[in-house]
Amino acid sequence: MNEPLLELRDLRKHFPLRDALGRARGAVRAVDGVSLAVARGTVLAIVGESGCGKSTLGRLALRLIEPDAGSVRFDGEDLRALSPAALRARRRDMQLIFQDPFASLDPRMTVGAAIAEPLRLHRIVPRGGEASRVAELLERVGLRPESAQRWPHEFSGGQRQRIAIARALASGPRLVIGDEPISALDVSVQAQVVNLLADLIRDLGLTFVLISHDLGVVRHIADRVAVMYLGSIVEEGAAATVFAAPRHPYTRALLAAVPGRGIKAPPIEGDVPSPIAPPAGCRFHTRCPHAEALCREQPPILAGGDHRAACHLQDRLPPAPPLQEAEPGGDRLRRLQAFFQPAGTEA
Repeated sequence: MNEPLLELRDLRKHFPLRDALGRARGAVRAVDGVSLAVARGTVLAIVGESGCGKSTLGRLALRLIEPDAGSVRFDGEDLRALSPAALRARRRDMQLIFQDPFASLDPRMTVGAAIAEPLRLHRIVPRGGEASRVAELLERVGLRPESAQRWPHEFSGGQRQRIAIARALASGPRLVIGDEPISALDVSVQAQVVNLLADLIRDLGLTFVLISHDLGVVRHIADRVAVMYLGSIVEEGAAATVFAAPRHPYTRALLAAVPGRGIKAPPIEGDVPSPIAPPAGCRFHTRCPHAEALCREQPPILAGGDHRAACHLQDRLPPAPPLQEAEPGGDRLRRLQAFFQPAGTEA
């Protein structure tokens, strides 16, 4: 088997807390021992509630922030061992699509200048060839080439995100991480941007990591799914398998909360514990309707072969009910696609 393009091993990131006098007062355990592998040409979705650490994990994977422990390997190379110059060169192969297209584009740069910036930094095209490459990228994401002369404030949210996608593709990356790339957009254009991403992933052979809380989008686009809770992975496997037969109570509860999924599960009670002092044992035991004494005392390991779950009770839980659609035509994403197809080029 080929090496995965991206591999995270026991990755940890704790953000220290200090009082007004600068004295240490604990730490936020944002990412706590995460190990994942992303195969070449596949889409891995990282899902979970807000504050679970998934966005921090994405930034650690690109070394935009430094981990406290663990390793990040890209194409077999340890990114933490690279010099600043070598890391800058490697960044050509790794790009990030940010959540907010209104904040990710510099208002002082034209669209063409923003997209051309990585072309100049990495010397990808010969002098004088930037304009034609920018035009190609704009057309690829469904915008007109003359958009290059305009400013970000002249575009809608969906159009700005298309520009951000074009900028991420400019360097010819092999790995793209999308951090909630549609959550800031109007519902009317979300499906169009998802379709665009799916087409680009297929046509360019990209390896893609999708960070999202929208399970409808994840089901539509992902090959594999990793579920995070309080900084740790609680379930990971093929998307079709995780959606059809979730093995962790938290995953079941997430799926049950999606309108129209047809999955029934006991509701999650209580609030998410503080990541400053996570519970002993299984971190989900304070909210789990199935928790036993063992769950409160011993942390479970992520086990189970190709479909892994960190649950002491995964082999004793009743089978998950089959996934059903609540109505003909499917979930919200599919309804949006039906309503807005064919996708407009200027959304």
